[in-house]
Amino acid sequence: MLPLEFNDGRDVPPEWLADAVLEIVEEFGAASYETQRVEGHWRNAGIHYRDTLVRLVVDVPDLPKNRRWMKAFKQRWEIKLEQLELWLVSYLITVE
Repeated sequence: MLPLEFNDGRDVPPEWLADAVLEIVEEFGAASYETQRVEGHWRNAGIHYRDTLVRLVVDVPDLPKNRRWMKAFKQRWEIKLEQLELWLVSYLITVE
């Protein structure tokens, strides 16, 4: 999930979101970006936050090197986007 706004309400520059997507494409060869806005609500230290987000989807093998890369991506972008946390979710897909 990538925020469209900083926690103080300023818009995240659209080119930053494009940079995040392209960084993943550079590493893994592909990414999907859902333009539908997702609204999130959460609390931290007694403060209520409201987020407007977009979903970025990456399909990659569940390998330690890919997990390490995604954790580093998460840390870099949390700082750049001034976020307390970015939400990353991993799902194992089994095809039978």
